[in-house]
Order: sequence, then structure tokens, then C-alpha cells
Amino acid sequence: MFSYRHAFHAGNHADVLKHTVLLQLLEYFNQKETAYTVIDTHAGAGVYMLDGEFATKSMESDSGIAKLWDRTDLPPAVAEYVNLIKSMNPSGRMRFYPGSPFCAEKTMREQDRLRLFEMHSTEIKLLEENFRKLEAHAAAQGQRATVRGKRVMVYRADGFAGVKALLPPPSRRGLVLIDPSYEDKDDYRKVKVAIEDSLTRFPSGTYAVWYPVLGRLDSQQLPERLKRLAGTDWLNVTLCVGSPQDEGMGLHSSGMFIVNPPWTLKATLQQVMPWLVTALGRDSGAHFTLQVGGETAAPVPLREGATAVRERVAAALNRKTAPKSGPKPAARGRGK
Repeated sequence: MFSYRHAFHAGNHADVLKHTVLLQLLEYFNQKETAYTVIDTHAGAGVYMLDGEFATKSMESDSGIAKLWDRTDLPPAVAEYVNLIKSMNPSGRMRFYPGSPFCAEKTMREQDRLRLFEMHSTEIKLLEENFRKLEAHAAAQGQRATVRGKRVMVYRADGFAGVKALLPPPSRRGLVLIDPSYEDKDDYRKVKVAIEDSLTRFPSGTYAVWYPVLGRLDSQQLPERLKRLAGTDWLNVTLCVGSPQDEGMGLHSSGMFIVNPPWTLKATLQQVMPWLVTALGRDSGAHFTLQVGGETAAPVPLREGATAVRERVAAALNRKTAPKSGPKPAARGRGK
């Protein structure tokens, strides 16, 4: 039941999507001085070695962060993500990849709170050890907390059940990240139930669900079921890096479903997603989808493939470089 190890998949295209979106959510929360709480229901180990045994066996980071490492044309939101990863690698060599807990910790402020759940016996030990090292490093640098309370707490418990006791957070501002492995097909049901229950406890909270886009019915139905939750605004974004590989091996598409998203997120993703399709896409099957809907917004679907993205970018560049000729027409006055 607990065989999944994210170290095999760290830094892949799904992580690029998940962590780019996560950072945008956190940056939005940071705009207000009031503290907030982040809850990660499936935290993993926190940090992963890209040159370790697991990562080098799968080489999945080659489909994600490795393709972005040396790019100089990153959109602002992607640049924030890549710069955070690079801050974990001061030597300039791509060795360490931060999971969601460390991405959150490095983006949150001192007054904010981070609550992490993990049940895998090996992952929880690594998670606790990684945060002990982080605290020790801060202490060695002379950094001392100036606010009361423990900033980071790690729970060896089921996140689906544990999140209930933490909602609503004291400040009534919070983000819940739900990203199970989905190795257990019942995770799809548990995600929907967890969101539904959490909304009764904390209806104004923001909830971010990562999910794999697969051929199986459970995966296809999850975002549709989340859309039907009454009284919620939502945003659903998916990134597909190419056509399914031979025998269906390997994840080629994933999504982030956000309940109560920031109003700024749609515009940011409209800029980011076409760029990611061209940067990470491996064939003409690469595309993204972006939908918004809910109580205050009618669903607006958008799907754009790699070919369409490249044509649109080329057309924009041609417009910029096309020579201008002829006199500028005089402004037309308003008749009386």
C-alpha cells in the first residue's frame, strides 16, 4: 500500500506544473500581512536528490526542471519557480529538488504556519530529518523566531483524516494542498470527500488538488466531480507533454484543480501554459487545457496544442518584426 516513492519522479513535468501553481498561490497569500496556514496532506520527504539512486534510475527530471535550468526566456511565474530550485543548489549544479513542503517553506513568511502529513515510514523519517537540518542551519546562521508558536509541524498521520482537525486555521486564511500518489484507486474518492468536508469547516479556504490525467475512469471523473461542488469557484489546468508512450508507460499529463482560486491565477496561467507546452512538449501531442467556473464565473474552456501554440507565437513575432510603410492615417474626428 505504501510503495510509492516520489524520489523516482522528482522534478518531472508534473512537478513543474504543481510547484509553479503552488508558488503563485503562496505569492498571492503573501500580499496581505495577516498570517496564513498551509496544510500538505501528502508531504513526502521534502527534498529529493536528483543525482541519487531513485532519480537517476527514472531520469524523470529530464522531462521537467532539466529542460528549464538553462533557459533565459522564462516567463515571470516560471522564473520564480526555477529561481527557487536554483536557490537550493548554490553550486549551480542541479542536485537537490525541493518537494512541496520546502517550496512552501521557502516562500512563506515567518508569521505563517506549515502543517505536514505523511504516512510512509521511510518518507516521514526523511521529512523530519530534512526539517531538523533546516532548523539547525537557521540556528547556525543566528536566525531566531520573533513570533510565538511552532512554524512547521510534521504529523505521522493520514492527511485525509488529519486535515479535519486543523480547519479552520486560527487566522481564517489558509491553503490545503492534496496530492496523493493515487496508487490506491480509492484516493480519487477520498480527495472528493476531503474537499467536500473541508468546505463545510472552512468554506473560504483555497484548496489545490494535483491529479494524474490517465485513461482510467477515476482520473477522468475526479475534476468533473470537483466542479459540481456547490457554491465554489474553481480553476482546472492540465499540462500534457506529448502523446502516450508505447504500452502506456510513463505519465504524460497531469492537472491542478483549485477551489476558490485567486482572481489573478487565470491570467498568469494564460501566459505560462503556452510557454510550458513549447518548453516541455516532446511531440505534436503536447497541449494544455485551462478552465474556470463556479458561482461567480461561467466555465470557460481553453485547449491549445503544441502546433497551435507555436503558430500563435510565430504570428506574434512576425507582427513585431513586420516593416511599417505608408503615412500614418490621420485621427478621425468625432462628428457633430
